[in-house]
Amino acid sequence: MKTTLLVLALFAVAVVALLILKKLGLLQGGKGSVWPFYVKKLLTPPEQVLYHRLVKALPEHIVLAQVQVSRVLGVKKGANFNEWNNRINRLSYDFVVCSMDATVVAAIELDDKSHNSSRRAATDEKKNKATSDAGLRLIRWHVKSLPDEEAIRRELLSAA
Repeated sequence: MKTTLLVLALFAVAVVALLILKKLGLLQGGKGSVWPFYVKKLLTPPEQVLYHRLVKALPEHIVLAQVQVSRVLGVKKGANFNEWNNRINRLSYDFVVCSMDATVVAAIELDDKSHNSSRRAATDEKKNKATSDAGLRLIRWHVKSLPDEEAIRRELLSAA
């Protein structure tokens, strides 16, 4: 009986100590500890090249990089928001081109060899379908054949 009480008392002290440490943020992942994050580059080298070309070719537009599809496409009233938003909430466009009033003009995808995998192809098809059904133009360019500034202007301004 004494041993059981002693074990329970020690357990209670340990729980209280852990709660205090957690409250103070001293346990791993707490607010007082260093979390294991680092700052990454947002754009790959080919994406950087294309971004700068887009900005130079389209000075009268806003060019955004790495934009979540769910920030660009909304779910129409009457449809189940959660069901449809869940289909796109982890997808992103490499670039979104907007007019100066932030109206979306087109989305751009920069494809590389990773787009050849069946899993990636299924993701691309889902993105293509959502974008097309929303009435937004999706332009795909391959990293091996990046357009120059004139080709960018022709492609994006031809539909305007």
